[in-house]
Amino acid sequence: MNNEFMTLLDELEKSKGISKEALLEAIEQAVISAYKRHYGSFQEIRVVIDRDSGKMCIMCKVTVVDEVFDPEIEISLDEAREISPLYEIDDQIEIERMPETFGRIAAQTARQIIVQKMREGERSMIFNKFSDKEGQIVSGIIKGYDKKNVVVDVAGSDASLPTNEQVMGETYTPGKRMRFIVSAVNRTTKGPQVFVSRSHPLLVRKMFETEIPEIQTGVIEIKSVSREPGQRTKIAVCSSDENVDAIGSCIGSKGSRVQAIVDELNGEKIDIVKYSDDVAEYVSAALSPAKVTSSTVNEEDKICNVIVPDNQLSLAIGKEGQNARLAAKLTGWKIDIKSESYIADGGEEE
Repeated sequence: MNNEFMTLLDELEKSKGISKEALLEAIEQAVISAYKRHYGSFQEIRVVIDRDSGKMCIMCKVTVVDEVFDPEIEISLDEAREISPLYEIDDQIEIERMPETFGRIAAQTARQIIVQKMREGERSMIFNKFSDKEGQIVSGIIKGYDKKNVVVDVAGSDASLPTNEQVMGETYTPGKRMRFIVSAVNRTTKGPQVFVSRSHPLLVRKMFETEIPEIQTGVIEIKSVSREPGQRTKIAVCSSDENVDAIGSCIGSKGSRVQAIVDELNGEKIDIVKYSDDVAEYVSAALSPAKVTSSTVNEEDKICNVIVPDNQLSLAIGKEGQNARLAAKLTGWKIDIKSESYIADGGEEE
């Protein structure tokens, strides 16, 4: 150990954020273990690294005896009194001992600890960088595939886009930049694992928060989002200012604001509906683009019964029930849709 070594530790502390003192303490403990492996675990030793010069001292505890039988743990009275004339038989003293062959082992041990601490430091930095981003939107570049998972470069660190967080029909071409939601950040024995999502409804919510200034300022509030990734999303909004049109603000001039989000989602359709505390009114809006004739609420069963014109029935239900399903998720109410002719022919409203 020398001044160059200490300079290296100073640089690591500045560039990697790894505590110099923590490194030195770790090296001291590792050198103790290495010494005992090579020279006997029965010895009681202490390793000290000078914090200025980097000089390493190995201090061994020995017992003062009249006659030495084991020089590893004993010292004669005459030798002890060369150190201090006050020593007596059976005194425990520390002497400096550095076997010639141990210098290389000590240096090798120090290097191993530095590499290990650098890895741990980098892992901690990655974890800390992403742990407070969980649930937030990030931009990343597709790097490639790890089995079926997509590897994404997010701010210089690898994140994983699992198959269940991918959107059917989307292509993840290396070099392509996309936006994601950080869905989870986990500590593992191999380091932190960062997972991102393209399918989570939160991605759409965060995109609206990013693109719409009125949402950022709190004038417009997103009340709910329901999504079937790659196909359709419904988002309910309301305004705290009667002079601000919540839906119009989200759509933007000539649809520019919502179109930016649709483009990012590769053409996924987005229905923006007006939230209302009136459940019947809210459910009617949620079934957009279908027009609703009337709706009544069954509070006990939490069902909203909706009547639509005959030519709106298929639109209200949607392909394979998608529109009705998304409206139900958005509002949190079961929705029973009937046509006007069904009611006119004697079908009963529940």
